[in-house]
Amino acid sequence: MTHIPFVVAENAQEIAQTVAAEIAALIRERNAEGRSTVLGLATGNTPILLYRELVRLHREEGLDFSRVITFNLDEYYPMQPDSSQSYHYFMHHHLFDHVNVPASQIHIPDGFLSRDAIADFCAAYEQKIQQAGGLDFQLLGIGENGHIGFNEPGSARDSRTRLVRLDATTRRNAAGDFGGEDLVPREAISMGVATILEARRIVLIATGSKKATIMQKVLHSAASSDIPATFLQLHENATIYVDTAAHASLV
Repeated sequence: MTHIPFVVAENAQEIAQTVAAEIAALIRERNAEGRSTVLGLATGNTPILLYRELVRLHREEGLDFSRVITFNLDEYYPMQPDSSQSYHYFMHHHLFDHVNVPASQIHIPDGFLSRDAIADFCAAYEQKIQQAGGLDFQLLGIGENGHIGFNEPGSARDSRTRLVRLDATTRRNAAGDFGGEDLVPREAISMGVATILEARRIVLIATGSKKATIMQKVLHSAASSDIPATFLQLHENATIYVDTAAHASLV
């Protein structure tokens, strides 16, 4: 077993409440100090309950997002921001439209750039993270092939924000959102492994029986680009949360 701390919860809702409470405590602490909170955010089914809980904390308990700065992990390429499959749409639908994060403090990779503008955009994205003070908290899900962000198998430990080619497994799993695998973009812009590992705190959430097999590999394999999530072993402040379904093989 690796040294990555992991927590087994009864269900996804319990994980959402626990992780949202940690994020809320960080935001409140930074607000009290007059400082920004820099969050790295994820998309997909996994964080929806977490975002719903953060919205509840904002509405019912006054959690103030006005000093929060966000950087999303990734976006499909090509992808128009107003498309219902875009991560711009996802983030606004599930979080940003319901809390008081200023629009100027929201950063999501631009999936509708011209191809020759991507390299400069990615370099600028990295620079903006550094200018914000670095990521205080990075939220991650995990793909069935072990990807974090869209760092597919083969991604290097020192990789940075860049254009990536999506793995066949990733595209197959996204087919339902696009009306068929042939309609899923073949590329994406993603933060790199090194970018993620520079966050001061990392939480990875894995829920559901479909994630049991890959979590077994993540927790029992050496750090390797074959399974990018194993690089979390190299981080001093990372925690994995799993529900009982995803925990099924972790014995």
